[in-house]
Amino acid sequence: MTSTAKVLSSARRPIVLVHGLWDSPRLFDRLVRRLDVDQRTLLVPHLPHGLGAVPLVTLAEQLDDHIGHRWGDDAVIDLLGFSMGGIISRVWLQHLGGARRTHRFISVGSPHQGTFTAQWIPQWLLAGLADMKRGSALLRSLNSDLSSLQSVDCVSYFCPWDLMVVPGWQAHLPVGTVRSLPVLTHQQLMSHSRSLDVLVQAFLRDARSADW
Repeated sequence: MTSTAKVLSSARRPIVLVHGLWDSPRLFDRLVRRLDVDQRTLLVPHLPHGLGAVPLVTLAEQLDDHIGHRWGDDAVIDLLGFSMGGIISRVWLQHLGGARRTHRFISVGSPHQGTFTAQWIPQWLLAGLADMKRGSALLRSLNSDLSSLQSVDCVSYFCPWDLMVVPGWQAHLPVGTVRSLPVLTHQQLMSHSRSLDVLVQAFLRDARSADW
């Protein structure tokens, strides 16, 4: 599927929201109310992560199962990943073929370059957390080949003072549009009204050339 075909898709594309570590689908309740979307076009899957023990590749495979079960293999979607959910989303996009059916990927406070808060976590104990170490094998793999993301409208948001993803100013994709949000904490990225206003507009934006 070409990028042009994806741009011309309906403005009411299905939306998939992917939660992070120690979160659940309820994380997105405020955002969903703001979006006011038809439940038939919304998927907020629960991805049990075992407090960080489940490898992120396994969680991405679960995400793939959820999307396939809901819409089959062809429906074009918009995808948002928060925190660890942004890395799970990238695995799905880049390693499981998700990019071919994704119009827009919105990353919010995700450790695309890793986070020092996970640096001393052993892989054998908490594999999912260890996947988010700076320099982890998974992140090296994702960042070494970004070609599959070139057809996706990628947008990243981060909090410079984030204490969960450290350093916070690196919590963005290496491609696409990057913006900081005027909040003070990691959780406020998904709860503060100023963040939610921006995220709703990101879903409504349809032209790649739009001014930010």
